[in-house]
Amino acid sequence: MSNKFTRDTHHFLCDELAKRDSDLATILDNHGYPPFWNRPNSYETLVHIILEQQVSLASALAALNKLKERLGGLTPAKLLLLSDEEMRACYVSRQKTIYLRYLAEALLSGQLDLSALEDMPGDEVRLKLTALKGIGNWTADIYLIFVLQHADVFPIGDLAAVNALKRVKNLPLAATREEILQVAEQWQPYRTIATMLLWHFYLSAPGTKK
Repeated sequence: MSNKFTRDTHHFLCDELAKRDSDLATILDNHGYPPFWNRPNSYETLVHIILEQQVSLASALAALNKLKERLGGLTPAKLLLLSDEEMRACYVSRQKTIYLRYLAEALLSGQLDLSALEDMPGDEVRLKLTALKGIGNWTADIYLIFVLQHADVFPIGDLAAVNALKRVKNLPLAATREEILQVAEQWQPYRTIATMLLWHFYLSAPGTKK
């Protein structure tokens, strides 16, 4: 099973990585420890991650809050009551409306059991999630990191993490996926912790939209 990190081990693992990588040590020295980012294992959380696909975090949060406000709490059964027009009024695109309904139906039918994912190896969790319409590797990575706290995930599809890695490691903008993954391999078995340091660096840069 993939090793996990906790609130108690978070700082220790940052320190361990800093001993191995002077660039990560510089982030830690300049910006301190990254927050312990985590989210509950719920339908609402997966809805939030899907809403975050390819839009700003602020836009996704606005849509999530609108849905919660309209429904008085976000559950699969409640979401399925909303019409296409009501979903649009909550800033949810037609494509994402399809994804959120599909996910709701998968949970209600028992096709997907979120609590069962907590004890599965990361590869199995990824297979379960990406079998669903609208969930790709980026969404699975974010779920593994924020919800299940798997310690060795590098989200290659995450622009903030990738751009921060290029800057920290002085890689060319045109660096390939393979070159980026090769750098990230050096942080095994704690690639998630390295990613959090990279996000922290990215968010701490002047002029970055939080």
